[in-house]
Amino acid sequence: MVNVREVKTKRDIKEFIEFPLRLYRGCDNFVPPLYGDEKKMILAGGKPDIAESVFFLAERDGETVGRIQGILQRQYNELHGERRIRFTRFDSVNDTEVSGALFGALEAWGRERGMTELCGPLGYSDLDREGLLIEGFDEDSTFEEQYNYDYYPALCEAAGLAKEVDWLEFELTAPEKRNEMLKRVADKVLAMHKLHIAPTKGMSKKAYIEKYQDSFFDCLDECYSKLYGTVPISPEMRRELVEQFILIVNKEFALFICDENDRVVAFGLCFPGIGEAVKKSGGRLTPLALMKLLSIVRKPKTIDLGLVAVRPEYQSSGINAAIVNGLCEMLLDGKAERCETNLNLETNTAVMAQWKYFTARQHKRRRSYIKSI
Repeated sequence: MVNVREVKTKRDIKEFIEFPLRLYRGCDNFVPPLYGDEKKMILAGGKPDIAESVFFLAERDGETVGRIQGILQRQYNELHGERRIRFTRFDSVNDTEVSGALFGALEAWGRERGMTELCGPLGYSDLDREGLLIEGFDEDSTFEEQYNYDYYPALCEAAGLAKEVDWLEFELTAPEKRNEMLKRVADKVLAMHKLHIAPTKGMSKKAYIEKYQDSFFDCLDECYSKLYGTVPISPEMRRELVEQFILIVNKEFALFICDENDRVVAFGLCFPGIGEAVKKSGGRLTPLALMKLLSIVRKPKTIDLGLVAVRPEYQSSGINAAIVNGLCEMLLDGKAERCETNLNLETNTAVMAQWKYFTARQHKRRRSYIKSI
């Protein structure tokens, strides 16, 4: 018999974080999140005015066999006139009794709060890990996204969940040669609109982030406001995200395009692919893991394209050419061997059309599910 209980104690929190580390032991494709970040997130338990969270563990014969987190994202529901709860951090052994019990407990929690739909995997915001892997199980996960075994889609479907939207992921490598026409277009667009690429030399990483972070987040909010599952990034969340990612930022892979007032109007933000640094440590920043991480940040083999955006007033200007050319140059100059795009909404053909300038391989697909509860 499966018993589902809510996470309450320090021991429960430890078990919630460590269950997937045991479940994926020996799986080379799995990349854990940072242990400290997960613990901090659970202890915070959401932000009552924006979101409420619950965490469940499933046990059988005294052994943990599954886990799930639920989020009532009030901010999103109010903006879109919906009554949804989200699920995330869903992990389970290959047993529909376990997954069914977890989803059942979460659905009951949602109904108690007047919610009518369950969707996910989705986090507090679009900057959290999201989507269930449904293709590409033999591919390495990026640090920014969650890996799952190939039986997970069947567990979701057995619980009555159906597709709402898919994301595609691509691996990009350098084109055979530089595209001189693309570079000319990029230079012309920048000059025509009196724009420039934010310089990275002669400035510390901290100073660089402090200078551009506010207009970066403003640009992000403006550009992503109508995309699936997104919410505005609150000032508190902005600070938390900077703290969370500052360790793995290398400003050489942050392509910020600014106007005459140094306001970010477009960007292509990449992170060094640090998956290999945290695999063996279970996401703990041990001295050895930290040394390996810092080494990768300085000279990565892979870069992960975290976010791309262009403010609405520039979206028909051709400014995307400057972003794509900048990414091409990173690969052609040997700063990294390849780039992982992370998630592209399957309907976002405008973004995916840009990958024609690279040697591109679509190698993963993720899905967000929905169910009436």
